[in-house]
Formats: sequence, C-alpha cells, structure tokens
Amino acid sequence: MLYSKTPPEQKRVKLRELLASGTIQQFPGAFNPLSARLIEEKGFTGVYISGAVLANDLGLPDIGLTTLTEVATRAGQIARMTDLPCIVDADTGFGEPMNVARSVQELENAGLAGCHIEDQFNPKRCGHLDGKNVVDLDTATKRIRAAADARRDPNFLIMARTDIRAVDGLQAAKDRAKALVDAGADAIFPEAMRDLHEFRAIRDAVDVPILANMTEFGKSDLFTTEQLQNVGVNMVIYPVTLLRSAMGAAERVLDTLRSLGTQQVRVPEMLTRARLYDLVDYEAYNKFDSGVFNFQIPNNR
Repeated sequence: MLYSKTPPEQKRVKLRELLASGTIQQFPGAFNPLSARLIEEKGFTGVYISGAVLANDLGLPDIGLTTLTEVATRAGQIARMTDLPCIVDADTGFGEPMNVARSVQELENAGLAGCHIEDQFNPKRCGHLDGKNVVDLDTATKRIRAAADARRDPNFLIMARTDIRAVDGLQAAKDRAKALVDAGADAIFPEAMRDLHEFRAIRDAVDVPILANMTEFGKSDLFTTEQLQNVGVNMVIYPVTLLRSAMGAAERVLDTLRSLGTQQVRVPEMLTRARLYDLVDYEAYNKFDSGVFNFQIPNNR
C-alpha cells in the first residue's frame, strides 16, 4: 500500500550487487509511477527513468529544457512506487560543477539509486541524433568529479555517459571512458555504439560496469541480452519503449473514436478495470480501511 517499503539505501546496495552479479540486468524505462510498478511485477530487476521521456511527457523535446526540480520530483515519484533500484538521466548535471553537486544530492534526497551525467554541451540533444557537440575533457571530468565528491551515500551510483563516439570516433570514446573512470565514475554509458564490436572495445577499455542503450529508431541495432552479455555489457536500458508503446496505443484508440464513434473494437486491447485495480493495489487499501474499497469488481471487467 502507498509506497515502497524498501529504503533508498537498500536499493542502492542492491544496484551494486546486480551490476557485480556477472549477469546482464534489464532496466525498462518507466514513463510514470504506475509503469514502474508494472516493470517490477513482470520480474525485471531495475527501473530506468529517461530524460527524454520526462521531457516528452511535458510536451517538450529532449534538448535540456527540463529543470533539476522537475526531474528530481518526477523521478522521485517513480522511485518511491517500486522496491526496485531506479537510475535517472541527469542530462549534463543541470549546470556547472557546483550545480552537478547539488543535482546529485537532490536525486539522493528523491530516493534514486543512481544517475548518469553526460559530456554534451548544454543545451544537449538526444544521443541518437546527428550534430551533437561534446565538452572538452577537463569539463567532462570536472562534472564527474563533482558528482562523486558530492554524494553522501557511497553506494549512490555515479555513471558517466559519453557521446564522443559520434563526434570523434571509437578511440576517442575509449580514451574518454578511461578518463571518466579515473575522475570517479562507477560505471560508463557509451552512447550510440554502432555494433557489438564497439561495445566490446569499451568493455576492454575500462574495469567498471558498462551500459547499453537499446532505444528504438537509434544508431544501434536492437541487440538481445545474450548478444550484449557476450561482449561484456552489464546493464541494458530500454528508455522510451513503454512510452512509445503507450502513445502508439493511445493514438490508435483516438483514431478509432473519430472514425467509428466508439472505442468498442479497441476494448479487448485495453487493460481491464480489474487489472488496473490490481496494479494500484486496491485490496491493500481495503484491508487498511474498508470504507475506501467496499465493492466487488466483476471478473470480466
């Protein structure tokens, strides 16, 4: 009932254990708190919270328009709804190194298990678009050093994302990954790798966990977990998959409403009332206070 019973500190320990397990971990992207609960129920080990999804949910493009307050608030709402560790996209850290330090502490306060901070210029752009620009090495490492120094819980995961592959090539990505680890990064997110060979190259360059971004319509093929684990990837995210699926379904229903004047033909595709009530755990509230939920839900509804 209400929120997760697992304290954030325990979630952070769990995240560290997962990344050290030797088995690749799948973190689907939640687009709201209820979808995080569904991710947990389906047996996944963690939740990813995409900056693109948070921006798009506000009707904004993913170009650095969201604020720290907006991201920390929404990420916290998602994280508190699940016992799973949640990692959030912190973009460029929302400013200079001091801003990065504050960002990390705000995300700790919000109950996140970790975050990643990237080396793009601010304003940034989606990692799978062309025309990206990255900051110089000194600026990139200062961001990560500030993040690592600012955290109060040593288990809060500081992941460094680098977009330099698309700008200066694979060797530059390997060199930058090494420098970011030296600056204090606990894990590396090499963005927009083009093939499995490139993931293997990053794996060979650093001795910390690495992440693969399996986003649809991007630079990378949608590799399987087996393929990624075989080249040493520790964690895979599917950042926008659920949002795209949900919005695609919503668009089809709206088209049907306009064309047929009723949603009847789409009802079999919908989450039933009983299933929705199960996800929000009506029964637990009923046990707590029978005045909250004192009616029967038909089995077929």
